[in-house]
Amino acid sequence: MRKVKLYGILAAVLLAAVVIMQNTTVVETKVLFMTIAMPRAALLALTFGLGIVIGVTIPFIWSRKKEKSAPLE
Repeated sequence: MRKVKLYGILAAVLLAAVVIMQNTTVVETKVLFMTIAMPRAALLALTFGLGIVIGVTIPFIWSRKKEKSAPLE
């Protein structure tokens, strides 16, 4: 089982390296009134990270609201 995890991690790192190597061109992205130039790999990483933060934060907030609205016994 330990070797399977190691191979999985190595495959993920190799896949990430390939994606980064293929997306090194600079792209311009418009955010509201600004234009930002950055490598496409950085843009992908930022988008992925933002998705993780939102995906973890929203359920946490919803669970806290449910606890507060639960009737006291």
